[in-house]
Amino acid sequence: MTSIGFIGLGNMGGHMARNLLAADAGYQMRVFDVVESLMESVTSASTSTTMVTATQSIADAVAGVDVVISMLPAGKHVKEVYLGAGGVLDNAGVDTLLIDCSTIDPTTAREVSAAAKDKGLDMLDAPVSGGTAGAESGTLTFIVGADPQGLERARPYLEVMGANVFHAGSSGAGQVAKICNNMLLAVHMAGTAEALGLGVENGLDPATLSEIMKQSSGGNWSLNVYNPYPGVMQGAPASRAYQGGFLVDLMTKDLDLAMATAEGSRSSVPLGALAKNLYRIHQQHNDAGRLDFSSIQWLYSPDLKER
Repeated sequence: MTSIGFIGLGNMGGHMARNLLAADAGYQMRVFDVVESLMESVTSASTSTTMVTATQSIADAVAGVDVVISMLPAGKHVKEVYLGAGGVLDNAGVDTLLIDCSTIDPTTAREVSAAAKDKGLDMLDAPVSGGTAGAESGTLTFIVGADPQGLERARPYLEVMGANVFHAGSSGAGQVAKICNNMLLAVHMAGTAEALGLGVENGLDPATLSEIMKQSSGGNWSLNVYNPYPGVMQGAPASRAYQGGFLVDLMTKDLDLAMATAEGSRSSVPLGALAKNLYRIHQQHNDAGRLDFSSIQWLYSPDLKER
């Protein structure tokens, strides 16, 4: 029976852990989160063939397990969990596989991976794309930085939690690819909201304009499947008061990571920098941190905020 230690059971991690349990593969799972109720939400998903135990420390969660999976908010948390006293590397067994699914800076990912390698352990940085909906439905995309043998060991678990697994390269490459993806996402979401705002202010119906642009050269993911204008796309966060989805706070965090990465490589990212500033203005001016990132439509259509 494979044993898994799962650390971090928030909006993403909780769904991912439950999908592993739903696979009914006979896993034995130990979970840890600083919020006890989040652990309870996973332990209640136990099946007849899978045993889940809530633990009181990282050490208890990882001691003797075959695989450790983590989903944490930021690089400082990853360093604390893996490198801190009583953390993962202090307690993992000699052949434990380590999979960190957090979105963090590449430098921290490489530092933690190097420390794991010094102990003879395979470690992946495997950030995800797909948001909470993808986490819940098990359709996430994993963007992996790792040695090939580590990825192959991890693949059976990743394929339960997601629909796509990409090998971006060696340690840290998964984080770089995720950062590039989310910077582009911010750019085309802001551009889509701007175009829709312009059209509506000049008398166009947002649904009609969206359909025209979808079938024209302006079509993009934000417009086609995640429309930011309320009422245009049923099921999109914009049509449920921008609740759920990918938070503005998380988008601004990822854009900060993109800017830091660009600074390190002396790369020019003028559109990424503009998107970061637009999201920061939206976050602060509209108190939008806990709203979905498509709520940037408010920046161009402030009357929507009053609806």
